[in-house]
Amino acid sequence: MTRPELPLPQLHAFLVLAEELHFGHAAARLGIAQPPLSQQIRRLEDKVGHPLFHRGPGRVTLTPAGRELLPAVRRALGDLTDGLSAARAAGSGRSGRLRIGFAASLALTVLPGLLRTFRQRFPDVRLDIREMTTAPQIAALHEKSIDIGLLREPPTDETGLGFETVLTEPFVAVLPAAHPLAARRTVEVARLADSPFVLLPRVVGPRLHDRITGLCAEAGFTPRIAQHAVEWQTVCALVETGLGVSLAPASIRRIRLEGVAFRAVTPGTARTRVAVAWRRDDPNPLVANLLATVGREPQDDV
Repeated sequence: MTRPELPLPQLHAFLVLAEELHFGHAAARLGIAQPPLSQQIRRLEDKVGHPLFHRGPGRVTLTPAGRELLPAVRRALGDLTDGLSAARAAGSGRSGRLRIGFAASLALTVLPGLLRTFRQRFPDVRLDIREMTTAPQIAALHEKSIDIGLLREPPTDETGLGFETVLTEPFVAVLPAAHPLAARRTVEVARLADSPFVLLPRVVGPRLHDRITGLCAEAGFTPRIAQHAVEWQTVCALVETGLGVSLAPASIRRIRLEGVAFRAVTPGTARTRVAVAWRRDDPNPLVANLLATVGREPQDDV
């Protein structure tokens, strides 16, 4: 079906005249003189093929054709107004969908505050939150299946991606509550040498895994890994069963398990880095708004 060519000024003029039912009042409302208004209506009537208004002395009424056209014009102009508003909101980053990948441990630190602040500023944006470890987040960013990543120990050689540090935190020892070292306030990393370890597999977070094994190497030993677990919640649960000990970011202390003790370690200078990641060439204004929301977190101990 051929779409009719109906200029917006004609539709707008028709709607205003239908509401006012007075050429002088309608012209004043439109900010034009009465003759141009009459011309707009005549052109629209020519396209319809029938009069839209009865023109009597001092009185204007809608014809049957005009009454039939009026609801359609109202819908069309209303839909257009809504569409323009939606387009402007999307173009400015005030609406749309933002896909965010996050490491599970960040649900204990930066994620809740970040999402709360972002939603307060941009309540019409739909957030698609996906729990992912670091390596899958990097792949998802390259594949454009997420827009933003929140991850630990970002890589340094990822072409096309940007990284901004939002938090650093120290490491803690994760011990079974019955472990002899659990009676201490702080634990020297070297004292963990004789205990088996429960760690994340390197493939899901290479740099974090290397940071932890690097701490052990600096203390003079290579950790004997008894069990791997993909999430820190699972690491802590396996430590609770006595399968081993672990070294983890300090925020893991917020996982409350009765049979697990978290202790500061010495030397305590090592810290793990949390960063937001994005594609540098991504034109999505939602990404820019999220990055502006993140800012830099204070680098205090957690």
